[in-house]
Amino acid sequence: MNVIVAGLIGQYPIGGVTWDYVQYALGLGELGHDVTYLEDSEQWPYNPSDWAIGRDARFNAEYLERTLARFGLADRWAYRFPGGVLPTGETIAERWYGLSDARRKSAVERADVLINVSSGIGDPTRYRTVPRLVYVDTDPVFTQIRAVQDEQFRAHLDAHDMHFTYGECLSDAVPVTGHNWRAMRKPIAIRHWRTSAARGAAFTTVMNWTSYENVAWNGRRYGQKDEEFARFIDLPSRVRPTVLEVAVASKAPDRPAPAWVRRPPSDLLRRNGWRLVEPMEICGDAGGYRRYIESSRGEWTVAKNAYVLGRSGWFSGRTACYLAAGRPVVVQDTGFGGVIPTGQGVVTFRDVDEAVEGIRQVEADWPRHSKAARAIAEEYFDARKMVGRLIDRDAAATAHAAVPAVAAGARPV
Repeated sequence: MNVIVAGLIGQYPIGGVTWDYVQYALGLGELGHDVTYLEDSEQWPYNPSDWAIGRDARFNAEYLERTLARFGLADRWAYRFPGGVLPTGETIAERWYGLSDARRKSAVERADVLINVSSGIGDPTRYRTVPRLVYVDTDPVFTQIRAVQDEQFRAHLDAHDMHFTYGECLSDAVPVTGHNWRAMRKPIAIRHWRTSAARGAAFTTVMNWTSYENVAWNGRRYGQKDEEFARFIDLPSRVRPTVLEVAVASKAPDRPAPAWVRRPPSDLLRRNGWRLVEPMEICGDAGGYRRYIESSRGEWTVAKNAYVLGRSGWFSGRTACYLAAGRPVVVQDTGFGGVIPTGQGVVTFRDVDEAVEGIRQVEADWPRHSKAARAIAEEYFDARKMVGRLIDRDAAATAHAAVPAVAAGARPV
């Protein structure tokens, strides 16, 4: 098949974000499909070197060109900078990067399916000539709440033929949107992750302290990672000599930040034994990100407060990369235990006592947990299996049927 994958690699030219989307293209390529990566999010791009939205897309386009070439996609990508008017009144023109206009239009005309991950295509109606538009929700709970509160975003979702979500077990704490949400997991290109790298001494993770505003629905507030992390502030002192390290941006930018940006309390974290590193310095690109994960002992991490409250079954794509590298993970429970095996390789916790016990279990028999981690990645996250769900012809046969409402209550999807 001819497949277009849309993501946000150019919008956020950062190592972890790159792996979030490029592994869709890699998995489809391994299955023999003809893949084009196309990004048309309608957003002005973020420039991490300036901690700000860029006034043009040169930095972002250069990152895309350099990065996708490493994955065999050098001549298979296109990126649109939408242009617009700056606060100064200066008008910046729209511009496409990557494929020529003729080759880009040909890729769209030939496409059998367009996979829109995280709204990498901002206006799907521009691509309605493609026979099948597939939406992949990578941010469950937040996506469903937005769908019932924002008519424009709901129309964006409605423009697609099929809908998938990383929230495999959406509970009745999540609003019913009327879309037929099918289960999806982050695809991992297994052969790109090594288990042979020497393991380090630290359990690590890469995270944003906050990613955007908290939301509210039905009288309940749904928050970010900072709220959950606060519950485990004294964990390092309870698991010594095991080292816990967090790659989190803690340096203050030179310009005012949005109101939702809450910086991690670096001094407090360090006093409690956390080792902090700057992610853009340690794992800012795809290669550095992979090296960071492969050189870790394992991962310890919390989830966003909304994922926990919503019992969504969400499982981090970053965590799945740790598994593929044979690195055991000790992760906060979001309700995924019914669809992903836990106890070996993946150890879950709900409170600090369970987090302590989980780390001790892994340390007591690291080789066994490492082997189990890789086995889970191969069985449950292999990109070839995951992307197969998105292009399944039998599922597509019912894609244009009326979208049913999903009944309230616990509902595996």
